[in-house]
Amino acid sequence: MQHIIRTATISDIPQIQIVRNSVTENVLSNPALVTDQDCAEFITERGKGWVCTIEDQVVGFSIVDLKENNIWALFLLPSVEKQGIGRLLHDTMLDWYFEQTSTTVWLGTTPNTRAASFYRKAGWQEVGMHGKDELKFEMSQQQWLGRS
Repeated sequence: MQHIIRTATISDIPQIQIVRNSVTENVLSNPALVTDQDCAEFITERGKGWVCTIEDQVVGFSIVDLKENNIWALFLLPSVEKQGIGRLLHDTMLDWYFEQTSTTVWLGTTPNTRAASFYRKAGWQEVGMHGKDELKFEMSQQQWLGRS
């Protein structure tokens, strides 16, 4: 099945929420904490988002926040993990981000997860803790552009 990576739109938000609430790692303690309005603000005002679709169904998404220089989201349906879709969304997002700014981008994720391993393999540098229970990773423009 062919997958398509494209810019996220407001009409994608219901499917983005389905993906976000289907994950088995980094599960939201309360799904109501991430509202449709939050998603809309991040993809239209604060930054940009992308979706991966298969047969017009959103199976993954990524969102970057230019205001806080942060990866706000990168999530996939569990059924499409380990197919390279996460990496495509990641790379599309970071290519765009570093076309907009040279400011180092950061993200937080739960320790000892596949996500933490994914970011290490993608060249992110672990720089400590974010809040009380997340690892903080950073990526500079120089690191991103200089990767092999």
